[in-house]
Amino acid sequence: MKLSTKSRYAVTAMLDLAIHDETGPVTLADISQSQGISLSYLEQLFAKLRRDGLVEGVRGPGGGYRLSRPADQISVARIIQAVDDSVQMTRCEGRGDCQHGERCLTHELWEDLSRQLYAFLDGMTLDQFADRPEVQAAARNEVRHRRSARPAQGLPLGRNAA
Repeated sequence: MKLSTKSRYAVTAMLDLAIHDETGPVTLADISQSQGISLSYLEQLFAKLRRDGLVEGVRGPGGGYRLSRPADQISVARIIQAVDDSVQMTRCEGRGDCQHGERCLTHELWEDLSRQLYAFLDGMTLDQFADRPEVQAAARNEVRHRRSARPAQGLPLGRNAA
């Protein structure tokens, strides 16, 4: 069981925005550098996230992207849906035609797992995840890397900075 790269990268990029929300818009180049995601891939993902109303672009000097609503109103499941992905664990993607047009023996098991996984991801907001101590530690480490890569433009950590 594995989420697609598209979903993982979209959630990672959105979490980056949530963590740095108080410092202003974040450029896709900064996200690309700190998260190791190609810039062209991020551009494709952010087109979908923008279309779905989860992010908004800010033009001009100091521009970039920011969350279009508070992080406590954006669930991980919503991000995954915005990039046209699902958390469906059945082989048939929920259609019930898994084995020669009929339901397979384990269809209900995977369907139940899909519902529970969706409920978990829908119940987890960016804000909840960003506030975890492990995520905060990783964010502080990324800020140090961003500062060393661009000493004149260091980005302070916006959430729960130590």
